[in-house]
Amino acid sequence: MTLPGSPFLAYRGPDLFLDEVRLSDLVRQHGSPLYVYSRRAMLAALAPYQHALSGRAHLVCYAVKANSNLAVLQTFAQAGCGFDIVSSGELARVLAAGGDPSKVIFSGVGKTRAEMREAIEAGVRCFNVESTAEMEVLSEVAASLQSKARVSLRVNPDVDAGTHPYISTGLKGNKFGIAHELAVETYRRAATLPGIEVVGIDCHIGSQITEVSPYLDALDRVLDLVEAIEAAGVPIHHMDLGGGLGITYTDETPPTADELIGRLLERIDARGHGQRELVFEPGRSLVGNAGVLLTEVLFLKPGEQKSFCVVDAGMNDLMRPALYEAYMGIVNTHQGDTTAQVWDVVGPVCESGDWLGRDRALAVQAGDVLAVLSAGAYGMTMASNYNTRGRAAELMVDGHQVWVIRERETVTDLFKLEHRLPA
Repeated sequence: MTLPGSPFLAYRGPDLFLDEVRLSDLVRQHGSPLYVYSRRAMLAALAPYQHALSGRAHLVCYAVKANSNLAVLQTFAQAGCGFDIVSSGELARVLAAGGDPSKVIFSGVGKTRAEMREAIEAGVRCFNVESTAEMEVLSEVAASLQSKARVSLRVNPDVDAGTHPYISTGLKGNKFGIAHELAVETYRRAATLPGIEVVGIDCHIGSQITEVSPYLDALDRVLDLVEAIEAAGVPIHHMDLGGGLGITYTDETPPTADELIGRLLERIDARGHGQRELVFEPGRSLVGNAGVLLTEVLFLKPGEQKSFCVVDAGMNDLMRPALYEAYMGIVNTHQGDTTAQVWDVVGPVCESGDWLGRDRALAVQAGDVLAVLSAGAYGMTMASNYNTRGRAAELMVDGHQVWVIRERETVTDLFKLEHRLPA
């Protein structure tokens, strides 16, 4: 049976393996629900980025928001990556995982003064600034520390990435970035501020992008701006072209990382900008198809209009289907003799929106272990404790090796920071 995404996930006989590990065995040993990631798959996804950029001044910054487990961050730090962060909490994770702060880029529209101060003191490489107001405050904070904050301004190119509106970030109606027509003026202002050192330009148009053309459209607009900004007397050292490359969840055919970068480099060289350092911020494309969410079937509930396969993972464990109506493949980790029927795979959370997949043909019975595929990105990082449900444990596999990289939360973990009122 062909599965979307990672070649590290495959059936061997009747059982589903990730690397050299039988997934159903992991649930018997560690319980359910359970996130499992392949370290080999992550490094294999990174390799085309590094290969395509070989010989160029570049930095690949893993987007921490996709999957922020310390072991995942450690894997990419050891592979030479930098990190794209959007909070001081993510900065703390990167540092705890052994990441180099001089390879950290701090993005996001709502940085607080405290976060700015922490990042400057840690020595981050650059702030991606998203508004004039943020830039003014950042200058004040840096000057109060007798320092300068290195910045690139995130420009909004007004390019449609052709993705879900919730994860589109490069249109005029999105909250992100500085309007294209205001960019030169804003760079002039940045160059006058005492706490700011301009080092680059940033552009990120969205996530789960499956075509090259939106990237090329955005790149052309960025190169136009670079030329105009430098003509105004403000030098640009690096170009940060963001991330957002999609993965295969079902039948999508996104370009490979080396194909995408090759096309971008052709355009950059043709326009005479080949000397500039390039920064990329991939997230989903590095970890999405490296992970699965395992969940046990609790009950089967046939009905006249809908039949429900009730599992022990819910929308608190995996938010993407409820939030985006995202399609994620679901398969049985053991192919038995049961006849396939059409089921809605739903969880135990007390919401009608608590579903993981609709109208899925599955040969399944109570006690089986299902695998929700392509769950390495925006799974655990978006998980919650709704209905006072502890978050799942996380495992990392590498060949035959298995590590517990996050313990399962207990109920007492969930309210240990709460206090009852005095008697």
